[in-house]
Amino acid sequence: MRKTLAIAVAWLATIGAAGLAVAQSYPAKPVRMLVAFPAGGSADIVARVLAQKLSESVGQNFFVDNRPGAGGNLAFEALAKADPDGYTILNSTPGIVINPSLYRKVNFKMEDFVAISHVGEAPLLIMAHPSVPANSIPELVKLAKAKPGIIRYASAGNGSTSHLASEVFRMMAGIDIQHVPYKGGGPAFQDVIGGQVEMTSLPIAESLPYVRAKRVKALGQTGAKRSSMAPDLPTLDESGIKGYAVTTWYVVFAPARLPRELVTRLHAEIDKVLKQPETQEKLRGVGVDIIGSSPEQAAAFVKSESEKWARLIKASGAKID
Repeated sequence: MRKTLAIAVAWLATIGAAGLAVAQSYPAKPVRMLVAFPAGGSADIVARVLAQKLSESVGQNFFVDNRPGAGGNLAFEALAKADPDGYTILNSTPGIVINPSLYRKVNFKMEDFVAISHVGEAPLLIMAHPSVPANSIPELVKLAKAKPGIIRYASAGNGSTSHLASEVFRMMAGIDIQHVPYKGGGPAFQDVIGGQVEMTSLPIAESLPYVRAKRVKALGQTGAKRSSMAPDLPTLDESGIKGYAVTTWYVVFAPARLPRELVTRLHAEIDKVLKQPETQEKLRGVGVDIIGSSPEQAAAFVKSESEKWARLIKASGAKID
């Protein structure tokens, strides 16, 4: 019995030492960071800031791989199928927890992923073309109720935060507005600026320059509190949509079977770069409030968001084939 126990202890020690050695040598080759949207959007910008600073910190290349399409499902499926070796990770927005409830079928489940870090979050701005006769959320609600089905909102795509933020607004305000999905926030924004679509909801940093140039007008922001980037613009909650709070967030994920030593190593490297003043300046410059949680905190946050969006989507009746 004692001999068997000694062999087991020795075996566990060997396994532990091997895992530590793998973590210490990681990364030994370039690391791919998937993004579910085209280049230029907020998720892409955040990913590129992280990839650059991680590359500098560890001395190995982290590169962004944009996989737009199917509301983000192509990127999520690619991560679910990736080898759990730490060389494929994902910088995700809320679509990863939204799509399993929104789409009738997806080829992944949340159990396929492990959360590494909740990097941060940013509110969206609800904006309208200057020709729309509404200059606030209450005025927009009044207009939509007077002309049901006439106002259209552009989104970054089915299942995107801009889609669901607007759907929750529609549901909570009790209005009838029509969804027009695009392949990314850029094309959606261009059609609102051009007047082809009346309104949209997109991340604050990429939207403010167009608001300041008066090419669109901001009616409200979607966070639970006002962003420091737009302190004079009220939240939807302040504008009468009581209890409304939706942000676009950024969580780094890896395949579920990633060894714990590599989860710890990846988190430590991300945490280190998030504490660098230059990283903080760049992320705050694009409207991101930095969080930088532990893997356990990130997992709890993702679970809470999954449950929240499942409830909201069921209540809204939204479904995509």
